[in-house]
Amino acid sequence: MEMIQQLLGALPGSVSQGLIWGIMAIGVYITYRILDVADLTVDGSFATGGAVAVVLILNGCNLWLAMLAAFAAGLLAGAVTGFLHTLMGIPPILAGILTQLSLYSVNLKIMGKANQSINVNQTDLLVSLRWVKEFAFHNPLITVGVVLIVLIAILYWFFGTEMGCGIRATGINQRMSRAQGINTNFNKVMGIMISNGLVAFSGAFLAQYQGFADVKMGQGAIVIGLAAVIIGEALLGKIFKNFALRLLSVALGSIIYYIVVQAVITMGLDANLLKLFSAAIVAVFLAVPYWKRQYAESHIRRRKGGKVHA
Repeated sequence: MEMIQQLLGALPGSVSQGLIWGIMAIGVYITYRILDVADLTVDGSFATGGAVAVVLILNGCNLWLAMLAAFAAGLLAGAVTGFLHTLMGIPPILAGILTQLSLYSVNLKIMGKANQSINVNQTDLLVSLRWVKEFAFHNPLITVGVVLIVLIAILYWFFGTEMGCGIRATGINQRMSRAQGINTNFNKVMGIMISNGLVAFSGAFLAQYQGFADVKMGQGAIVIGLAAVIIGEALLGKIFKNFALRLLSVALGSIIYYIVVQAVITMGLDANLLKLFSAAIVAVFLAVPYWKRQYAESHIRRRKGGKVHA
C-alpha cells in the first residue's frame, strides 16, 4: 500500500517528464520513421537546447525567445549532420556521431563550464519541478501539454504541404522520389533539421524543469526517444492511424515509459541500472514485431505443410 502511495505521489512528476521527453521523441520519430535515418545527433542537440536556453535566461532574455533560440540551435546542429551526410557522403549514423561529438565542445563553450544552474527562486520560468503539483499555467503538465498539442498541430499541417509530403516520400522511396523530380538531399537535410530543432526545444524545457543544464543531460536521449516511439506504436499503433494521432502516440509512449521507470524505481531497482533497464525495454519492443513475423511465418508453413500431406 505504501509503495502504491509513493508511486501515485510521484506520478505528476513522471507524467511531466514524459511530456517533455515526448517532444524529443517526436523529433526522433521524424528521422527514425519518416526519413528512415538513424540519427545520433540528438544526444548532443538535446544538451545544446538546454545550454542555449539557460544562458539566455540568465542574461535576462525573454523566456519564449530563449526557447526559440534553443530551437534554432537545434536546427543548426541538424543542418551540420545533414550536410555531412548529403554533401560529404558520410553515412547518416556516422554523421550524427561526428556532430554529437562536436556539440560536446560547443555546449561547453556556450555555458563556460560543464553545467549551469538557474536560481529558480529568483527567476520566472515556463516550467519547474517545484510547480508540478500546482494548478496554474506554469505547471509542467499544463504548459508542456499545451505546447505539445500545438507542435503536433503544426507538424500535421507541415507534413501535409508539398515540402512535407516530399520529406515523407523521400523516407519511403528515395529512387522513386528522385524520379518524380524531388530533391531528396534537400529533404533529408530539412527533416534532420526539424528533428533536432524539436529535440533542442525539448532540452530547453527540461533544463528549466530541473533548474540546470549539463553537457551530459542528453546522454542516452536516443534510447529514450526510441523507447517512446516503439512503446507508442506497439500499444497504440492499431488504434491511431491518423498522422497527428501517431505523433500523439509517441508522446504517450514517452509518458508510459517514465511511469514504468518510476514504478520500477519505487519497487527498489538500483538507480544505477536505469540505463540498462532502458536499453532492455527498447530491445524487447524492437524484437516483438520480429517475433510476431517469425511466428506467423512458421504457422503459415505448418498449415501449408499440413495441406500438402493431406
